[in-house]
Amino acid sequence: MPFKHFLLPALLVFSFSAIGQTTYPKITGYFGVVHPIVTFSEDETTLNFKDYYAVGFPTGINIWKSSKIGFSFEIVPNIRAEDGISKVNSLLFHPGVLVALGNGYTFAGRAAFETNGRYGVTPVFNKTVIKNANSSYYVAIPLPVRFGNDHPANFTVGFQFGIAF
Repeated sequence: MPFKHFLLPALLVFSFSAIGQTTYPKITGYFGVVHPIVTFSEDETTLNFKDYYAVGFPTGINIWKSSKIGFSFEIVPNIRAEDGISKVNSLLFHPGVLVALGNGYTFAGRAAFETNGRYGVTPVFNKTVIKNANSSYYVAIPLPVRFGNDHPANFTVGFQFGIAF
């Protein structure tokens, strides 16, 4: 078999096998809306939507080192509305590690540094619910734990949804 007759089929097989593969590192961005649902501390249990309304807008960049692990940096402006007054309550800096769990699930283990003086960690469980060619939609359950600023430690359960691209 002449070399040129061997080379063409080999190139076609290689070309088709490379289609759909992802090159790493892979960079993605996202924007979402997060609602804290309930917050527990030693002093009290508070519910969002009852006496106040709090909402955050997580915006970030994910850098995937491989299909299994990555780094994420997120910034979240948090707004609180209470007694007819709304304001940016804090700005959250939220770096973390991403671990792909399979079937569209991802775990994010984040450090948390808030401009209101609070700090802590936020484990986040994320699920891609709709995946398109250029974007995907996700839902997530963030579980922030916060300390500092002369307040008791607290634990919050939240709900987040958004778009990644």
